[in-house]
Amino acid sequence: MALLYFSAAKGPDECALAVAKALRRFLQEADQHDVVVDVLESDSGDKPDTLRSALVSVEGAQADFLISRWVGSIQWVCQSPYRPKHRRKNWFIGVNSLQQPPSFADSEIRFETTKSSGAGGQHVNKTESAVRATHLQTGISVKVQSERSQHANKRLAKLLLSNKLAELNSQYQKQHKNVKHQLHQQVERGDAHLTFYGEEFIEKE
Repeated sequence: MALLYFSAAKGPDECALAVAKALRRFLQEADQHDVVVDVLESDSGDKPDTLRSALVSVEGAQADFLISRWVGSIQWVCQSPYRPKHRRKNWFIGVNSLQQPPSFADSEIRFETTKSSGAGGQHVNKTESAVRATHLQTGISVKVQSERSQHANKRLAKLLLSNKLAELNSQYQKQHKNVKHQLHQQVERGDAHLTFYGEEFIEKE
């Protein structure tokens, strides 16, 4: 599993819109390559449907290919949808790879299944699809019932538990925070790794 961080850095609202567009495009490509992506954190922008940043996990046989394609400076060439008379048409965001949280074996976790509760329609409470994962050494636990299948909930629970344990690791947290802070300070401009055009965020060959 790898972690990718999409960031508008200190860019204007147009860059936050570019982050949202880039993330949608990335998720589409991940689906095409059978790569599993989970959005772990996101920071909304000031404008509707924009993102200042997003942290995602990436996992799958073709994950390395997708990561190498996206990591770097991303350029979006488009007239500003917020400032039609603005001369600037080039907006830059950054996609960076972060250190991943510590991993652990399934033998270190106790998995329990229960019936889902709360809103969810006719399927709720009929099958034991909800999963509670408990880290045996620390006693930290998470419960996941957002997915229909027990397997999907188990995978997501393990991922969330991994991130909770990472929060206990002060050294990791400090490094993680510092790296994200540094990424927010500067996005390289003028040497884009990928370039997309127009409102449709299309990549030209």
